[in-house]
Amino acid sequence: MKQRLVVIGNGMAGMRTVEELLCAAPDQYDITVFGAEPYGNYNRIMLSGVLSGEKALPDIVINNRQWYAANGINLQTGTDKEVVKIERSRRSVLTRDGSRAEYDKLLIATGAKPVIAAVPGHDLAGVISFRDIADVSTMLNYSRTHQHAVVLGGGLLGLEAANGLALRGMDVTVIHNHAVLMNRQLDNQAGRMLQTALEQRGVRFCMTSQVQALLGNQQQHIRAVRCEDGRELACDLLVMAIGIRPNISLAQQAGLFCQRGIVVNDTLQSYDPRIYAVGECIQHRDTTFGLVAPLFAQASVCANHLSGHGVARFVQVPTATKLKVSGINLFSAGDFSGGQQTRQICYQDPERAIYKNLLLKDNRLVGAVLYGDTEDGPWYQHLLESGEDISARRDALIFGKAYADRAIVRH
Repeated sequence: MKQRLVVIGNGMAGMRTVEELLCAAPDQYDITVFGAEPYGNYNRIMLSGVLSGEKALPDIVINNRQWYAANGINLQTGTDKEVVKIERSRRSVLTRDGSRAEYDKLLIATGAKPVIAAVPGHDLAGVISFRDIADVSTMLNYSRTHQHAVVLGGGLLGLEAANGLALRGMDVTVIHNHAVLMNRQLDNQAGRMLQTALEQRGVRFCMTSQVQALLGNQQQHIRAVRCEDGRELACDLLVMAIGIRPNISLAQQAGLFCQRGIVVNDTLQSYDPRIYAVGECIQHRDTTFGLVAPLFAQASVCANHLSGHGVARFVQVPTATKLKVSGINLFSAGDFSGGQQTRQICYQDPERAIYKNLLLKDNRLVGAVLYGDTEDGPWYQHLLESGEDISARRDALIFGKAYADRAIVRH
């Protein structure tokens, strides 16, 4: 008799787990999936491509409804089928419309929610986040009928939103609270080069700036953004892209151990042995996650244990950041905090807009930023993950794998 697996969350992490599970043990579970959005599984990281016009919505669908049916998966979507309670004592979940699904194993993949700045006016119409298909549809609609957009946040998502809205013809200003764009991933030089490239595309920037209030009109729709230095920016659409927060309310209500996220062990198991969790909602060894690579690694490990093989462990490795803006090549991975024992190797070609910065410690690569020429990004990431001694390659390391390999041969 098949076991019952219930999955809360129809996003990339949860469904990647299901895909891997179907490969490893196709007949082990009757699977029910609950998703709040009225769609099949889609590639959330490609939403910026839909906004910019490089992709259409059908292009980013990973699994359509026919796929679920073909694999015997009971897909329940929409707000009525949103799970509102986990009943651990009954081993069941309860949906908003009062229906119940029982489980032998439960997988929580509830993702994360966008952080909304608690400034006056944050609840005005025209203030949105950049998280799902509905947000992109709203931005596209505004781009057809309105002119002024403001993006709050100069990180990865904020810049992708700004670029997409500019390509759609809107006047776009990015407000960022730091002097460097993507300051968690880039150093000063790479950040300046990125800002220059986006300015050339028509995006304006208010750096080291804080929002004081969002101002509305008589219809309670946003009309302007007031900054703490007194400036007011005309605004028809404000996109908040200042981070995400693990969506753990269901797990908390069920009494699962949570800190910033649902705390899991190396097998992605929660403190309840019947309940696993993957994706942006989890906390593993004090770390939460927002990029797709570790989410897919979690899915593989979780499926390994759900299928009964039970040999894999989730190990955190440095994750690369890449900006999904056509024509801007950017790669960043590792640690840039520096320190007395850290050494730096830089290369810059201003005419070709190429910049490379490598950080070394104890003859090992610990950080890499590439702008303009990112061809060797995967190789640098391999060196970061493996902790390989680069002594023999050190003098040629900045020039990439081909040169560095020849340096080893000469030695």
